[in-house]
Amino acid sequence: MDISTSCSPQGQPVFPKLDPAHPPRILLTSVFGPYGVDDDFGRSENIMELFHNQITKAQGAASLRFHHRSFGLYFLAENLDADVTILDFPSKDRFICELRNGYDIVGISFITPNFLKAQTMAKLVREHSPKSVILLGGHGAAIEGVEKLIDCDHVIRGDGIGWMRSYIGQDPNAPIKHPIMPSNDYHMIYGIPMPGITAGLLVPGVGCDNGCRFCSTTHFFGKAYKPFITSGKELFELLCRMQDQDRYDTFFVLDENFLRQRERTMELMAEMEKSNRLFKFHVFASADTIVAFGVDNLVRLGVHLLWVGVESKSGPIFPKNEGIDHKALIADLRNHGISVLASGILCMEHHTQDNINGDIQFMIDLQADMIQFMLLTGLPVTGVYSDHKEEKKLRTDLPYEEWHGQKELNYRHSEFPGSSPEEWLNRAFREEYERNSSSIYRMTETAVRGYKTLSAVKDADAVLKVRTRQLADRIQEYRQLLPTISRNAVNPLEKKRAGDLEQEITSLLGPMNFKQKISSVAAMIIAALWSIRIKIFSDTVQPKTRLTHYRGGKLYAE
Repeated sequence: MDISTSCSPQGQPVFPKLDPAHPPRILLTSVFGPYGVDDDFGRSENIMELFHNQITKAQGAASLRFHHRSFGLYFLAENLDADVTILDFPSKDRFICELRNGYDIVGISFITPNFLKAQTMAKLVREHSPKSVILLGGHGAAIEGVEKLIDCDHVIRGDGIGWMRSYIGQDPNAPIKHPIMPSNDYHMIYGIPMPGITAGLLVPGVGCDNGCRFCSTTHFFGKAYKPFITSGKELFELLCRMQDQDRYDTFFVLDENFLRQRERTMELMAEMEKSNRLFKFHVFASADTIVAFGVDNLVRLGVHLLWVGVESKSGPIFPKNEGIDHKALIADLRNHGISVLASGILCMEHHTQDNINGDIQFMIDLQADMIQFMLLTGLPVTGVYSDHKEEKKLRTDLPYEEWHGQKELNYRHSEFPGSSPEEWLNRAFREEYERNSSSIYRMTETAVRGYKTLSAVKDADAVLKVRTRQLADRIQEYRQLLPTISRNAVNPLEKKRAGDLEQEITSLLGPMNFKQKISSVAAMIIAALWSIRIKIFSDTVQPKTRLTHYRGGKLYAE
């Protein structure tokens, strides 16, 4: 069908009048692979695995391995009354093959480091499906002048659902439908697939009103929070549907500061307790919000993992961190069975060769379960980008493929020339691993600490008893890896820690049963084979290509 691509004098798209009986055929795609390799389109540091890229990357076989889908594409498909195909993680040839099916609209989602891939894909659309309208979206759409750099018809910034609905003639303000899908399709450690059902994905809203100057998300959505789901009751009903359909009991909450919406969260907790359906959550939250919400409430809510932005001890203090004793807060959280991922930023403007190590030591001393280290990278639309551009510090010589925060700075910093940023980053990851041991060891220890705390509560109500049992279940799952952790220990300290923790668990919960012992031996064998695979080949794991079809906003086939 013919889709108008004209623009108004103000540069806004003139939305076409479509025949509702013939909705457009739409292809939504992520960029092509391979990923995390040095080639004409990308870099080996830009791994398509969040944790192995920037959190547990120095931990070798002990690194936590996940593949996450391109979630935004599925939200779009769920909310469009059209024939939508999602092509996630294609090869270039697979993308070309799909184009030959003929689509009215091709939407390409990308991030800044994948600029060249998006540019190449747009050229391929013009070559193999010249009648298709090309739309660009994702955080890469924030690149200044991207519509002149990539041959496209429209660039979607911010609310993609509302824009796309308007574009195909639908109500942009209609309620948001939430897809039911896993948070990841691949979850492994030591080469061992993690047992049990993966966590479900929950996206209650987008954006953040904290306005941190380095954050793409807060700036991409105008330093504001836009809820998809406004009440705790609605959230609870959605979680129940997800569990009833796909058996999810744990949810990865993709929301920049989930606990900030306190009334919604407390209502969710009340609904769970009233119905005795006590879900578990992995959430993002700022330190001030965590303190305001309270550790006891976090336990009752069922938070098992908290991702908190510590950023830096020195230099300007972010409002979210004012007056916070992060070390005491993290210790308290872990003592209640809540694992903590703390993030820090290196090579900020105030850092020097003399003071940067102080921030690294501060982050390591927090003794969180996991630490993310990233180089300060002002991506387009952020305050950092604007500042560096105004100060003429932006490195126009650095291709976008290098704007991933794990090797080079994208701005000129007199204290950190050449390879210095990468050297500091690698040093930080390595020392953090050697001093605090593997993250999987720490997560096991956190579960033990939490179990001991909750077990000691006198007159615990039914909710706390369930949360205590859930911690015991987590210990039983993780303990099977302790012999593997010991055998693959980074140093004698971790080996001793693993052995001591195994003895402590035995004293708390008794020895492993026969099935656990068999699983533990199997884990050691698999881990040994995985280590050999890493040494001979590499530890790169490419995500599987996924083809998913929606019709009228409903999942049709995958």
